[in-house]
Amino acid sequence: MKVSDILRVKGGTLFTAQPDEPLAQAVQIMADKDIGSLVVMAHGDLVGMLTFREVMACIVKNGGAIGETLVRTAMDDHPLTCTAETELDEVRRMMLERHARYMPVLNQRTLMGVISFYDVAKAVVDSQNFENKMLKAYIRDWPSADEADVKLG
Repeated sequence: MKVSDILRVKGGTLFTAQPDEPLAQAVQIMADKDIGSLVVMAHGDLVGMLTFREVMACIVKNGGAIGETLVRTAMDDHPLTCTAETELDEVRRMMLERHARYMPVLNQRTLMGVISFYDVAKAVVDSQNFENKMLKAYIRDWPSADEADVKLG
């Protein structure tokens, strides 16, 4: 299974922020849209990733306030990325190693979408459920010993 399989199901709605916009504005978008991350774009290029993890770290650093902080101050400016052709096993390994909950998907420099650890886990569980269902159907249709003897004899 590849990242493209997740993107196909997930759809293409993306929410972005710009590095020089106020962090408070970005947090408001995240809260309004009930999303855990924003892709930070500048001049059409991915320049960072803002998640609630970075927001919380920034708030703690600022003594409990967002203040006049800009997105660029809080964002991860070296986010983990993948392509639509990346295998899900590789994505899981990468996300686990970096403790990343969100990963932008790029085609060259074009942003194709964002996948979350939840998206990856759901895809794996759905795939396993489908495989289990097919195996159970296969076993259920397995001929009994008597039927096998009749066919052979």
